[in-house]
Amino acid sequence: MLPLLSHKQTLEPIYLAYLDVLEQSDFNGEIDKRYSARLIQATDNSVYQFLPQAVIYPASQKDVELVLRLAAKPEFRAVTFSARGGGTGTNGQSLTHGLILDVSRHMNQVIEVNAKEGWVKVQAGVVKDALNDALRPHGYFFSPDLSTSNRATIGGMVNTDASGAGSLVYGKTSDHVLGLTSVLIDGSVLTTRPINQDSTHSSPTENALADSIIAKVADICRDKRELIDNRFPKLNRFLTGYDLKHVWNDTLSQFDLSRILAGSEGTLAVITEAKLNITPLPTTRMMVNIKYDSFESALRHAPSLVQAKATVVETVDSKVLNLAKKDIIWHSVADLIQDVPNKVIEGLNMVEFAGDDADVRAKVASLEAVLTQQLSDELYGLVGFQITSDKPSIEQIYGMRKKAVGLLGATKGRRKPIAFAEDTAVPPENLADFIMEFRDLLDGHKLQYGMFGHVDAGVLHVRPALDMCDEADEKLLKVISDQVAALTLKYGGLMWGEHGKGVRGEYGPAVFGDELYGVLQYIKGLFDPDNRLNPGKLVAPAESGPLMFNVDSAKRGSFDRQIPVVVRDAFPDVMNCNGNGLCFNYSAYSPMCPSFKVTGDRIQSPKGRAGLMREWLRLLEAEGVDVKALAASKSLSLLQRVQNTINAKRDYDYSHEVMESLKGCLGCKACSSQCPVKVDVPKFRAQFFDIYYKRYLRPAKDYLVAGIEDSLPLMASMPKLTNLASQNPLSQWIIKKTIGYVDSPKLSVPTLKQRLDGHPSRGYDLDALYSIPEADRAQYVLVVQDPFNSFYDADIVYRFIQLIEKLGFKPVLLPFKPNGKPSHIKGFLSKFAKTAQDSADFLNKVHSLGMPMVGLDPALVLCYRDEYHEALGKKRGDFEVKLANEWLVTAIEHLPKIIKQTPAEFTWFSHCTESTAKPNTGKEWQTIFSHFGAKVSSLNLGCCGMAGTYGHELENLERSKALFDMSWQSSIDKVAQKSQILVSGYSCRSQVKRFAKFNPKHPIEALLALLDNN
Repeated sequence: MLPLLSHKQTLEPIYLAYLDVLEQSDFNGEIDKRYSARLIQATDNSVYQFLPQAVIYPASQKDVELVLRLAAKPEFRAVTFSARGGGTGTNGQSLTHGLILDVSRHMNQVIEVNAKEGWVKVQAGVVKDALNDALRPHGYFFSPDLSTSNRATIGGMVNTDASGAGSLVYGKTSDHVLGLTSVLIDGSVLTTRPINQDSTHSSPTENALADSIIAKVADICRDKRELIDNRFPKLNRFLTGYDLKHVWNDTLSQFDLSRILAGSEGTLAVITEAKLNITPLPTTRMMVNIKYDSFESALRHAPSLVQAKATVVETVDSKVLNLAKKDIIWHSVADLIQDVPNKVIEGLNMVEFAGDDADVRAKVASLEAVLTQQLSDELYGLVGFQITSDKPSIEQIYGMRKKAVGLLGATKGRRKPIAFAEDTAVPPENLADFIMEFRDLLDGHKLQYGMFGHVDAGVLHVRPALDMCDEADEKLLKVISDQVAALTLKYGGLMWGEHGKGVRGEYGPAVFGDELYGVLQYIKGLFDPDNRLNPGKLVAPAESGPLMFNVDSAKRGSFDRQIPVVVRDAFPDVMNCNGNGLCFNYSAYSPMCPSFKVTGDRIQSPKGRAGLMREWLRLLEAEGVDVKALAASKSLSLLQRVQNTINAKRDYDYSHEVMESLKGCLGCKACSSQCPVKVDVPKFRAQFFDIYYKRYLRPAKDYLVAGIEDSLPLMASMPKLTNLASQNPLSQWIIKKTIGYVDSPKLSVPTLKQRLDGHPSRGYDLDALYSIPEADRAQYVLVVQDPFNSFYDADIVYRFIQLIEKLGFKPVLLPFKPNGKPSHIKGFLSKFAKTAQDSADFLNKVHSLGMPMVGLDPALVLCYRDEYHEALGKKRGDFEVKLANEWLVTAIEHLPKIIKQTPAEFTWFSHCTESTAKPNTGKEWQTIFSHFGAKVSSLNLGCCGMAGTYGHELENLERSKALFDMSWQSSIDKVAQKSQILVSGYSCRSQVKRFAKFNPKHPIEALLALLDNN
């Protein structure tokens, strides 16, 4: 039996008291003490896991001031804080056992863009790509680039002094900071900007703490100037964290305290706003993708590419390339990075030139001539190169490179490449030798690894593969960290060259020496004497003892290994999430993850759900519960489930927190293909639902959804009566109030059966089909029915049959067989398995005919390929059901092409499940329509908000509408002729009809009209 689960991680009394007082104050943000919220913020993109006491979401800078001013009271002096943005840290940068100050939810506005003067002012929670969206219409962009740019916040970038591709030209974040607004530990506001020498000791202001900090930091950095110059590593990527070197300019005439704050990782103050300089968008961009016979060849060739005055030189190794080729991302770059006949590509340099058109083209032409000669002379291990000159293609290549971080997590086996020594920086001239020795080090430990990075700046990301559930590998992580720290010093570099230091502060004394390390401690003490801001990171005030965190601090693996291996293997999607956070993508036009986008709650994300499920499995093991046996057990009696449901509000059960997260999932399955490690939330959601409802009552609407396929044939036998009974206002009110279901669609009248009365396509007879000579079977097309189109939009199926005939084929409508998808969505796994096996057995028999089987609804056709394999394994058989576009794109090859002087134009709106699982769908529709003399442009959109039956459930209605408004409504408004809009998904068409008030065409309908008018 599923027991009541308690986590026993109660809040410490001082934090409870503090939060109670904060709740009674003028604080306008949110305070989240739920265990689930704390768990989500306990991890980032690293191997570490620190459970915070609670999460605070300030609504404004005033809230941050209030939070810290209240904490300055003597009774709360033990309360600690860590500011957090996108949570993309790779070494526990923002993790804490205190309180999280998450500025990403509310403090995410672009305050002012001044294009004339070339600057922008933003709140700390603005996502980097969202900032560039705001700057693009003005002809500017914020140039420091990150692989996590679609979820990393500006506050996080400033706090880690982030940089990425093109840093040799564009610099680090601190190079673009014109001024910062921060809140100090006492709640006072610190404003920093470049000031002249005399102003460092000017007359006192109202902020005594700020005055003292400015004067004392200015003095000590000036006094230690010679030591700082001699000790700091000589790198293109200058030192990250307490940048003592650049706080004064070269002539000691100008002082800028922002340089100390940039890279301080929230240990000195809470940064709330930033004024940044911005860069004009280049008029021309071109990229040369250079292919090599080895990774070493790519590394050793890179310096000459930098000398060619490239803007960016990025390198990836064969492991990253091969993983990319297996990912959905590859379809967008395959033509741009083509294989070379009889050659194996083991390394790739991506070289971008950006700037004025004439200058860029001249540089590329010069490099092309050099590469052509080197290729002819068989120098530098070159095997080929390609030149790309259009911006969308260049962005797609960068998209592949950015996804490389997460793709490494998709490596097969228990050992996964992980971040802990991944941002080493050495002088570029030392990089190749450094990497060769680094590889020897890892090879000596018999480890696999992936490598990629910014060779122009001497930074390479190296991720060794370790199993953090293995205690021996956890110990090995520390050994390797120590060795890499020593190796970087040997080559004149740093272990933390790009991503910040995080828990790696223990290596600071070896880099800085005792005297300068003492200066860092002194500065920390000026800002935060009691060590309350992100304590344990970078450095602690003098005499406060050793850093509380280090490389050996608590890791996620120490919790995960408490889950038995057999259970981990039963829930691979739960365990494989590596915290990459791509599911936090800010863009409304990205399909992943709609529930996070519409709520802003990280609990409502694939990463959040995976984390909650891991803890659920761990707690079950702690209770001695065999999860696999639990899944196979019978439900409790109805009476027991009623009692448990009644007592649910009284008795705490962690399972309820997991349910709160999982029931918000739309089941769109974008995560299963968009996530670099392919975390499939609907899969483990169904597993959880199946177990959860063995203890608790299911909502009535779940039975309605799960049983819809069984009841539809009966309802369709009397469609007018059914519609009359279900569509009248009284019935709709009753259904809404009792079941929580709204806007249920009408059954088609006339029905599909009535429309095809007497039509030869209805003459299904398996024996008769077997009697058809094999040579003639290619002329037949078997139409696989789905419950939504066949019963609610029968005209689409009818039109498809007409289209098949128009193209010269013979359609055969197969008998309706339930697909089972609705049952799976609601977690009726036994029912789903039975339905799937029955349908699979039937479809395998039909498959043996050798005739193509085609279905219309993307979600249900893809269910045959995914959920059927998962549930049935080998019993699924080999049958194949194609999507309409998959069949058409091959069927038209033997048909004459139609050319029209004025081709009809259409816009295809993508179905999120289809476009993520089958990213070539848009191109296939373009090919098909082009064959018949028409043009189709495809729009990649976010989720429409319907997602099967999600949008029909009353509790989801508001979010469903909000999701539709995010990308669909605005895109629809831009299309002048609504008749030009094509939508292939039934649920998407239903949502458009409901909220945009018109019926969009299925591509099939538009094709048939084209043929009829030809």
